[in-house]
Amino acid sequence: MDVAAFPYYRDLIRVLVAKDFRVRYRSTVLGYAWSVLHPLAFAVVFFFVFKTVMRIEMPGYALFLITGLFPWQCFSNSLNASNFFFLGNGSLIKKVRFPRALLVLAGVLNDQIHFAISIPVVVAFMLCHRVYPSLCWLYGVPLLVAVQLLFTYALCLLVATLNVFFRDLERLTAIFTMILFYLTPIFYPATMIPAGFRWAFYLNPVAAIITAWRGLFLEGTVDLPCYGLALGFALAAFAVAQAVYGALEWRLAELV
Repeated sequence: MDVAAFPYYRDLIRVLVAKDFRVRYRSTVLGYAWSVLHPLAFAVVFFFVFKTVMRIEMPGYALFLITGLFPWQCFSNSLNASNFFFLGNGSLIKKVRFPRALLVLAGVLNDQIHFAISIPVVVAFMLCHRVYPSLCWLYGVPLLVAVQLLFTYALCLLVATLNVFFRDLERLTAIFTMILFYLTPIFYPATMIPAGFRWAFYLNPVAAIITAWRGLFLEGTVDLPCYGLALGFALAAFAVAQAVYGALEWRLAELV
């Protein structure tokens, strides 16, 4: 990327993010509130099933759900939308020459901004359960947001690029996201994973991210092993995504 053109790219990202905001909430009554209501609706369903029907004994289970569902929603929204980051901007890609990866970055930033704005909702639930933010949020939250942003961007760049060539990837992404949801300790604690399958936790980068968020929200601590594991996965995913994107970018304009 041309360093001299950085101000132009920065302005382009700002315009793309603003456009995504307008398109997402066009003709809606509740607007941004849908970004909060969606994970809250999931939380209500899981709370009813596991706390009321199955009677799982876990203090503060509602807060436990909220702290897992909000960061998951941010990740899954970006991943499912990534199939259209290039295909949905075909006319722009064909008419204007610019780093196509900025389309992916703008889409991911859009969801990250929604998540950042929703953190006060999580804090409100915390205060209702008499759990209070800690000083380590001052550095823990920005670091974890950066790690999650890097990992999500890398995965979305890979999916967006490959989906231009293999359109079946859109269906596979939906299936993969659903499976990953149940394999990630979102509505159940990681301690419930049988010892014989505990190794699978360390192969799931999203599990490390969700666990790190829970450590911040519920315990006010920075889980360095989870941070390190998530960062390692993020860097590896970024390297793979950049290699694939770099090899295939020249054909995007003719296929979108």
